[in-house]
Amino acid sequence: MENQSDPRERMARAARSASSSPNVIREDPVYYNSTKQKQQKVVEMMRHAWNNYKLYAWGKNELKPMSKRAHLTSVFGGGDLGATIVDGMDTLYIMGLIDEFREGRDWIAEHFHINEIDTDLSVFETTIRFVGGLLSCYALTGDTVFRDKAAEVADALLPAFETPTGLPFALINPSNKANRQYHWAGANSILSEVGTLHMEFTYLSDVTGKEVYRQKVNRIRDVLHNIQKPDGLYPNYINPRTGQWGQKHTSLGALGDSFYEYLLKAWLVSNNEDEQARVMFDEAMQAALDKMLRISPSGMAYLAEVKYGRIFEEKMDHLSCFAGGMFALASTTLQNSLSERYMDVARKLTHTCHESYDRSDTKLSPEAFRFSGAVEARAMKSNEKMYLLRPETFESYFIMWRLTKEQKYRDWGWEAVQALEKHCRVEGGYTGLLNVYHASPQGDDVQQSYFLAETLKYLYLLFSDDSLISLDEWVFNTEAHPFPIKGKNPLYRAADKLAISGNDDNQV
Repeated sequence: MENQSDPRERMARAARSASSSPNVIREDPVYYNSTKQKQQKVVEMMRHAWNNYKLYAWGKNELKPMSKRAHLTSVFGGGDLGATIVDGMDTLYIMGLIDEFREGRDWIAEHFHINEIDTDLSVFETTIRFVGGLLSCYALTGDTVFRDKAAEVADALLPAFETPTGLPFALINPSNKANRQYHWAGANSILSEVGTLHMEFTYLSDVTGKEVYRQKVNRIRDVLHNIQKPDGLYPNYINPRTGQWGQKHTSLGALGDSFYEYLLKAWLVSNNEDEQARVMFDEAMQAALDKMLRISPSGMAYLAEVKYGRIFEEKMDHLSCFAGGMFALASTTLQNSLSERYMDVARKLTHTCHESYDRSDTKLSPEAFRFSGAVEARAMKSNEKMYLLRPETFESYFIMWRLTKEQKYRDWGWEAVQALEKHCRVEGGYTGLLNVYHASPQGDDVQQSYFLAETLKYLYLLFSDDSLISLDEWVFNTEAHPFPIKGKNPLYRAADKLAISGNDDNQV
């Protein structure tokens, strides 16, 4: 008899169920009157995205779905790193698309060689997409090729940490080991980037038995813990040579966002052992909510940006829309004086983010939206009107659904599926949009790797049973790669519990 509580069995059942379900996909939205049918629609979307990437850009980083060729100017450049493969693998596995998963696994085993790449790579993006994606696949399957490739990537990044403070440079060339910062950031590193490595590097140490990865991120944690915070806030820029803050600009959107997310999640994935992380999270959020949370004239809550102690811009990035889910997780995982406020803010921020979708002609959100005068939850500048296939709002829908069971979150997610199909789907995959306020918007011709890693995964899980990637046993990294919770999930696969000799008995 199957052990109903074993996540390995649940994952296998879910995979069998998904892969054996009928693949009849109809254009009539009335057809999708059951949760299972909506879930299967998302599976079909994943197949469409994956198959077109395979057809037109296999082995390259991303796809240009309108041009039907590889996207060579992505964040990872034109090298053959297969970003879409690595990023999309655990989504394929969770959806039960095992044939596609196997072909991705074989490509990684045979063709993924990061040290051959002669271009600047983002330490942050490479960590969350590649190290995170590979470690998630290792947890799910036990196939050691994923663990070993994750270590290979992390080893290629380690020279970036050779600074006086241990805070890494933003960019590294794996081939020649040269480091540099972004030109627009001057001498500074970015808070969200140096603070969003902790989950991946600590887990990598646990599954390989090599402490060097944990040592690197613990040193970053110590710097950020000990440095003086202006008004309790963490500015977005910090100099890795001096350990001093750059300009005093604070945001829970771009440049700041996932640093705060990882304080909470480092605590969660450690099974509450990393108490320092949770204390830092609560202290940071108390300051942020006191100084950055704003209420619009009509009553919408949003997170404004602060510069030198004052509200700098009455706007909220789409990137900030993960915060609804973050505050909900914080509220339900530890009862303290902030718990009630966290859940109230979670509901209100998720509502605001839905409004940013609902107030556009396409029912998809702009890259940033403003609150000034009569304008609420709408973009004003042309470069803010884009929709880049982003997942953050759907992440909050998923977490809010799992924690509250309020039907509106599933309804909002289904609205998004329909909008994506109407406006972003093209013959060659899925494209972002240049202006969400046009009824027939022009595409940007990029199928982002995170569309497969995050957007489609969160929409799929929104319509899944709670036992599939249960929040009691898994924590998602900021690229939606699920990590098992230490001590709670037997798929944690710590090195001292396995033979590290390359035993591939569990290979998929």
